[in-house]
Amino acid sequence: MRERDSGRGVAISALYEGWVMHQRLRPRTHRLRYPMLSVFLDLDEIDAVARNCRFFSRNRFNLFSFHDGDYGSGGPQSLRIQIEAHLAQAGLPVVDGPISVLTMPRILGFAFNPLTIFFCHRPRGGLAAVLYEVNNTFGQRHAYLIPAAPRADGTLRQACTKDFHVSPFMPMDLTYAFRLSSPGERLAVLISVSDSEGVVLTAGHSARRIAFDDAALLRSFIGHPLQMLRVLGGIHWEALRLWLKGLRFRPRPPPPARPVTAIESSGHHDHD
Repeated sequence: MRERDSGRGVAISALYEGWVMHQRLRPRTHRLRYPMLSVFLDLDEIDAVARNCRFFSRNRFNLFSFHDGDYGSGGPQSLRIQIEAHLAQAGLPVVDGPISVLTMPRILGFAFNPLTIFFCHRPRGGLAAVLYEVNNTFGQRHAYLIPAAPRADGTLRQACTKDFHVSPFMPMDLTYAFRLSSPGERLAVLISVSDSEGVVLTAGHSARRIAFDDAALLRSFIGHPLQMLRVLGGIHWEALRLWLKGLRFRPRPPPPARPVTAIESSGHHDHD
């Protein structure tokens, strides 16, 4: 697997420091906000990043780390090969183009990522598709692959229907709407969840880009040493609060038979 390092330091990868917000609008209002450190990594630069950072590793224990098995099938096949196979099966035969991942790293070996975003580019540039990988607290994982058509201002708007159970308080008959732009000096991701009556919940991630180096990693760890536990604990704590507000658990349906729901440009679903 090639690297785009070219002796000038890592070209694409960076850290993003910011906040995540969840706002429920119906049937009970509820708001959650917490700090978040994300890594933005070109899949072909991860080893170069790890070589240049004492506190970051790939597939081994460190203060911060990226483990390939936390994504995709969880098996030994490389993430690039897996994603390119999903692209091909969805009619997007993009081979050898840059693929970048926005995710929360493992911290002291632990991580829980409700949402990871893979940006899939064509070999000569241009965003071809976005893969949204969702984990629920039941140990299940599913992804939505959506073709990309960025607007003139660089923003991207995408949508799909819900195929995967996440929150025990949310039904399956919902639609996701995504609004984001390719990460630059700032990062902004907004997700709206709607039913037939309108928006039920919004979730957003806003952050600023900082250099991917040991000083930034150490500052972040000192500032938020229990980030992963805070995210996972916060999810369960907020679930308890919602239950106390009168919301009732919905039965958990079986996960989709296939790992990826592919969305055609027309909005038609296909499973690969």
